[in-house]
Amino acid sequence: MQRTVPVALFGAAMLVVAVTGTAQAAAPAPGTLTSQDLTVDGVGSPHYRIPALTTSVRGTVLAAYDARPTLADLPSNIGIVLRRSTDGGTTWQAQQVVRKDAAPKGYGDPSLLVDRTTGRIFLFYAAGVNQGFAGSATGNDESDPDVLQADYSYSDDDGLTWTHRRITKQIKDPAWAGMFAASGEGIQLRNGTHRGRLIQQYAVRINGANYAASAYSDDHGATWKMGKPVGPGGDENKTVELNDGTVMLNNRSAPYRTIAYSTDGGATYTPFVQDTALPDPANNASVIRYAPDAPASDPQSSWLLFSNTEDTGSRRNLTVKMSCDNGRTWPIRKVVDPGAAAYSTLTRLPDGRVGLLYERGDYEHITYDSFDLKWLGGTCADVTITPPATLKAGTGAEVTVRVVNRMDVTRSAGTIDLTVPSGWTARQTAIPALNPGQGANIRIPVTVPAGASGSAALTATYRADGKQAQGTAKVTVSP
Repeated sequence: MQRTVPVALFGAAMLVVAVTGTAQAAAPAPGTLTSQDLTVDGVGSPHYRIPALTTSVRGTVLAAYDARPTLADLPSNIGIVLRRSTDGGTTWQAQQVVRKDAAPKGYGDPSLLVDRTTGRIFLFYAAGVNQGFAGSATGNDESDPDVLQADYSYSDDDGLTWTHRRITKQIKDPAWAGMFAASGEGIQLRNGTHRGRLIQQYAVRINGANYAASAYSDDHGATWKMGKPVGPGGDENKTVELNDGTVMLNNRSAPYRTIAYSTDGGATYTPFVQDTALPDPANNASVIRYAPDAPASDPQSSWLLFSNTEDTGSRRNLTVKMSCDNGRTWPIRKVVDPGAAAYSTLTRLPDGRVGLLYERGDYEHITYDSFDLKWLGGTCADVTITPPATLKAGTGAEVTVRVVNRMDVTRSAGTIDLTVPSGWTARQTAIPALNPGQGANIRIPVTVPAGASGSAALTATYRADGKQAQGTAKVTVSP
């Protein structure tokens, strides 16, 4: 089913919400975080939830989210609304309605996806009448009001007008029950056999358990297929293409995020494994590749950014992390908002900054931030500690710390500090400047006090150009 409609505008009152600055406002200073609220509960809608964010091929930043009569999920008379920014997120146009119908119909949980080849912008969401995810019937009858439907809207004019489509029959196995698009942003593969493939993530309910699955299109959205679900234990999830063409799936789970991998463009995935570097209270999050078009030889090609509420029990402490090695480790971390927060989503902006859209407070605002890598701090470096096989109490020894610069710029001469247990001694040691990809082995004298025994933890901190990276290791001490 398909129809084209122009977007409608909310009332003029929305113009006062989050239009901060002017079109002539200066670009943010390097190393800064900017922040503005795009919504306020009660202005234009009683409530707003579920942020989605992307940047179009024309450089327009689009922010979509639910306009809700209550905070309840579907089934409810929810509408999908949108704001556009043509100056990189500095100012925002008035709120527009993409999809809204009379009760009991509702549309919720948006996810944006841009086809970088055609410029088409997709906006996925669930469509409900009588049921939401938990109560949805099995089957894929696109007219059944008890089936939660898979809909999307698309725009070929940079988000000004939208055409609506329903693809439930294409992607839903009739044996499945509830199914909905995971909100935030989908991806398009840039490399390999499946280059150009569009991928949108879904959460699926099968025999009472939840799974994650990728809906994908190889013909620019004309038709869609659903990959094999991974789970149980799936939920709202995101994917990111790594620099070797592997697709990594990052899944909502507590107390840690779970990860799966696909080598066939999202058609199948490995089983979930926990990533204990990513604590999570079971909340929606975001992962993106900072430079998706960088060749594999470029250090930037392996940089990932991740945002979530870093807490194992509560939706609070919104944090951004950076990985320098395709998500194997997450050495760089900075808190955006230590207070109450919930869903978040990231996008790379035209000027190299990063946009972050998230639910702030007790779902009272949807807030847009932007930052650059200088604000995020840290540096991409491998820091490896190699101690002697055994350290003897009451003696001195040398611990070797190897640092490899994984940035695409030279790091100036710096220092290494070795953090050791109480009673031990270790001194700060200099390290020379390192070119991209260059490494250095630094020997640090350590004194172990008499009476020490068992295992001990050592942490090496590398500092250069006002940034730092760390590595840890355990050592064994003999009497």
